[in-house]
Amino acid sequence: EGGAAGAVHGALQTGAMTTTFTASQGLLLMIPNLFKIAGELTSTVFHIAARSLAAQALSIFGDHSDVMAARGTGWAMLFSGSVQEVMDLALIAQAATLKSRVPFLHAFDGFRTSSEVVKIERLADEDYRAMIDDDLVRAHRARGLTPDRPVIRGTAQNPDVYFQGRETVNPFYDAVPGIVQEAMDKFAGLVGLQYHLFDYVGAPDAERVIILMGSGSETVHETVDYLTAQGEKVGVIKVRLYRPFSREHLLQAIPATATKIAVLDRTKEPGSAGEPLYVDVVTALAEGMSTGEAQFTAWPRIIGGRYGLSSKEFTPAMVKGIYDELAKENPKNHFTIGIIDDVTYTSLDYDPEFDIEPADVVRAVFWGLGSDGTVGANKNSIKIIGEETPNSAQGYFVYDSKKSGARTISHLRFGPRPIKSTYLIRKANFVAVHQFGFFQSFDVLETAAPGATLLINAPYPADQVWDQLPRPVQEEIIRKQLKVYTIDAYEVAGELGLGIRINTIMQTCFFAISGVLPQDEAIEQIKHAIEKTYGKRGEIVVRQNFAAVDASVANMHKLDVPAQATSTIEMPPTVPAGAPDFVKNVTAMMMAGDGDLLPVSAMPVDGTFPSATTQWEKRNVALEVPVWEPDICIQCGKCILVCPHAVIRAKVVSQEDLAGAPEGFKTSDARWREYPDKQYTLQVSMEDCTGCTLCVEVCPAKDKSAVGRKAINMHGIQPILEQGRKDWAFFDQLPEQSHVDTLKYNNVKNIQLLEPLFEFSGACAGCGETPYLKLMSQLFGDRALIANATGCSSIYGGNLPTTPWAKNDAGRGPAWSNSLFEDNAEFGMGMRLTLDKQSEYVRELVVRLRDLIGHELADALLAADQSEPEVIEAQRTRVEELKAVIEDNQAPEVRDLYSLADKLVKKSVWIVGGDGWAYDIGFGGL
Repeated sequence: EGGAAGAVHGALQTGAMTTTFTASQGLLLMIPNLFKIAGELTSTVFHIAARSLAAQALSIFGDHSDVMAARGTGWAMLFSGSVQEVMDLALIAQAATLKSRVPFLHAFDGFRTSSEVVKIERLADEDYRAMIDDDLVRAHRARGLTPDRPVIRGTAQNPDVYFQGRETVNPFYDAVPGIVQEAMDKFAGLVGLQYHLFDYVGAPDAERVIILMGSGSETVHETVDYLTAQGEKVGVIKVRLYRPFSREHLLQAIPATATKIAVLDRTKEPGSAGEPLYVDVVTALAEGMSTGEAQFTAWPRIIGGRYGLSSKEFTPAMVKGIYDELAKENPKNHFTIGIIDDVTYTSLDYDPEFDIEPADVVRAVFWGLGSDGTVGANKNSIKIIGEETPNSAQGYFVYDSKKSGARTISHLRFGPRPIKSTYLIRKANFVAVHQFGFFQSFDVLETAAPGATLLINAPYPADQVWDQLPRPVQEEIIRKQLKVYTIDAYEVAGELGLGIRINTIMQTCFFAISGVLPQDEAIEQIKHAIEKTYGKRGEIVVRQNFAAVDASVANMHKLDVPAQATSTIEMPPTVPAGAPDFVKNVTAMMMAGDGDLLPVSAMPVDGTFPSATTQWEKRNVALEVPVWEPDICIQCGKCILVCPHAVIRAKVVSQEDLAGAPEGFKTSDARWREYPDKQYTLQVSMEDCTGCTLCVEVCPAKDKSAVGRKAINMHGIQPILEQGRKDWAFFDQLPEQSHVDTLKYNNVKNIQLLEPLFEFSGACAGCGETPYLKLMSQLFGDRALIANATGCSSIYGGNLPTTPWAKNDAGRGPAWSNSLFEDNAEFGMGMRLTLDKQSEYVRELVVRLRDLIGHELADALLAADQSEPEVIEAQRTRVEELKAVIEDNQAPEVRDLYSLADKLVKKSVWIVGGDGWAYDIGFGGL
C-alpha cells in the first residue's frame, strides 16, 4: 500500500490522471505520501472503503477509524452514505479536485456499503463527460514534471521558511467548500439529484437533531421519516464534506429551533476530549455563537456518541434510543449505542423491538456455508428482481471470517421504493436454512416473522424431516405458525453431477414459494442468469444447471406442521460443561452468534485470549468423513500428515489403556518393532472434519479384493456420527506420545504419533498450508513463539471466536501474536533478539548466584546443549528445581532470576507469512 501510494504520487507528478483504492491499515501506510500529495496541491481522488484499524485485534469490518487517522494530511474528505452516493459523489469529488487542486479522499463504509448489492440509478457516460472540465485536466497535465520545462519540487526547507510555506495553501482550502457545492449543483442540473455539503432531513421545526456521516445516516434518515410522520420534531444532518469543515454551511443546515444535538462518530480516539466530528461540530457552533452567525433561539445542548465500530449493527431502534436520550433534561454525553458497557457505563438503553420496516417490503434471510453457493445465488436473485422488475432490491451478506466452510447469512430486501435500510433484517417473511446442522448450532428462526415461510435443505425424506428437528425448533415453528417446505438439495445436486453446489436448486425453490416473481417468469430469468454465469464453462455445465432448475420444484415438499412438538432431540449446549469458564461464558456466546450481547466487562482489556479453543467448537460442516479400515492399513501415517485440520490422529497404547473403550472402537497390532505388544488406533474427529478427501487421495493401501476400497474411505456422516463422537472422546483421553522415548522423529511413520498443537483451524477444506504448520507444531510447538503476518494464516490461526493453536497436557504450546501485514519479519526478529538477550542475562544471573543455587545444578543448567528432545526435557526439570530453590528468596537479583528462569530452555521463533509460509529463527531445528 505504501508502494502503491508512492507510485500514484509519481504518476501524478508527471501530470497523469491517477487514482487508487484502499482501506484500513493500507490507508495508514499511505499517510506519508498523502502529506506530500496534498502539500504539492495535486489533484486526485483516492476511494476508501472505510474500515477498522488493528488495535487490540484486527478486524476486516467497517467504521471510520482509518479515514479519521488521515484527517490531518490536508486531503479533502467527502463521505458517501449509500451505494448510489458512492457513484454520484465519486464523480463530484473528481470534478472538485481538478478545480480546487486539493486532493480528495472519497470515503464510504467498508462492508455495509462496499459489500452491499442494491439497485441504483446508473450515471450515463455523458454525465461524466459533462462534469469533467477538459481545460482543468489539461491544466493538471501542464503542472507535470518535464525536462522540457524543468523545475524543482519537494525541496528540504529550514526553519526560516517552512512555516510560511505551510500557510501558502490557505486560499485553496478556503475555496474548497464553495467548489464542492458548485460541483453538486452542476450534478443536480445534469442528473436531477441535489446534494449539499450538509443535507438536512426532518421536521422544519425540529428540536432534536442527530449529525453523522456515512451509511448510518441512511438509517437515521429512514427513522426520522417514520418519527416525523408520528408528529415528533426530530431531524438529521448528513455530513457530506468533512474536510475542509465548513462552519458556514453547517450552521445554515441546522434548524434554528434545535435545542438538543447528538453528534455520532463511527470511530474511537482514546484519551481525546471527544471524537472528531463531535469536536468539529462543537467548535463550529461555539464560533458561530460568538460571531453571531448561529441564529438559534437558545444555545443548543450538544452531546457526542460512538456507534457502529467494526460494522456493529446500527438500527432504527438505536436511533430512537438516541432521540429518547436527547429528550431528557440532562442527556448523557460521550455515550455509546449498540453495546452493553458495564465498565464505564457509557451505553444508552433502547428498545430492540422497535421496528419501522413497511409491510410491502419482502425480507428474506438465507443461512448457508461459504462453499455451497448460497451467496452467489442470492446475488443472482437480486439482479433478476432489480433488473427485470420495477422493484428496488438490496442484498447484504454476513460472513464468518473463517475461510471455506464458514457460515454465511444473506439478507435480501425487495420493495416498491428505494431501500434505505442499512442494517440487518430483524423480521423476515422468508427464511431459508441451506445446512440442516445449523438447527442445532444457531437460532436460525429468531428473525422469522409470524406466518413466515421456512425453506429447509434436509438430508432426509420429507416424511422424516419433522422428527429430525430439535424440539425447541419445532416449538418455534408452531408458535410462529411458519409455513415449512423441505428439499434434499444435496441428493438432487448429486444425481445431476453438481457435487455439493446446491445454489441453483435452492434459488429456484425460493422463487417458487416466495411469490416475489411469478414462478414461470422466475424460472426463465434463472436460466438466463445461468447462461450468463456458466456459459463460458461449456454447454454441459449449463445443461446440468438447467436440469437442477427443473428438478427443484418437483423435489420440494410442503410439510404438514403438527399442532404439538413431538421431537425427542434437544438443543445441545454450545460447548460442553467441562469447558473452561472463559470458553463457557465468553467464547460460547460468540460461537452462538450472540457476541453482540457480551458486555464490555467480559472482554480482555488488552486483546489477550486463551489458546486451544477450537476443540470446543465442533462445526459439523462435512457431509462425508473418513472411515478407517484396520485390516488394510499399513500404519504409514500419510493420511495424518496431509490432514489440514488435524482431525485424523493415531496413538500406540497398551492393552490396559483400552479398558472401557466403546463397543466397536477400532484397533490393530502396532507395526513398530519398538512396540511389540502395543495396539495402534487411528481415529477421526468427525465433527471437526471438512470432508476434503485428501486423506483418501494420499492413502497407498488398497484392498486387493475390492476395487476402490482403501485403508481410509469417505462415508456419509449421519449414520456414523454418534459412534464417531464416542470413539473420539475415548481416544482423546488416551495417553499422548512423549518426545522422549525410543523413537526418532525423522520420518512420517513416527511423527504421526506426536500430538499436534495446531488443530481444527478455520482454514479452507483441503488447505495446502496448514499441514506444514501442524507438522511444525508436532515437532517444536511446545517451545515456539510465532510472529504471524496478516493474511490467510492469521485468519485461520487467530480468528475469534476460537483459535487452533493448542496446548499439551503440561500446559505448553505455541504462543502466537500478529502485528501487521507488512512488518512480519521485523516483528519476529524483535522476538528473537530479545529472547537471546534474556537468555544471556539469565545465564549471567546463574553464574552470579551459583552459591545460592548449588554448583552442581548451576553447572548443569549452563552446560545443557538442548540439541535433542530428551535434553530439553531434562533442562525443564532442572529449571523447576531451580525455581523451588529460590522461590522464597526476595532479593532483587533472585527475583529477576525467578522471572526469567524459563528462558534457560531454548525457544523457537517462527515467522509465519500471511499465506502460510514459515521459517524458524534459531533453535527450531529447521
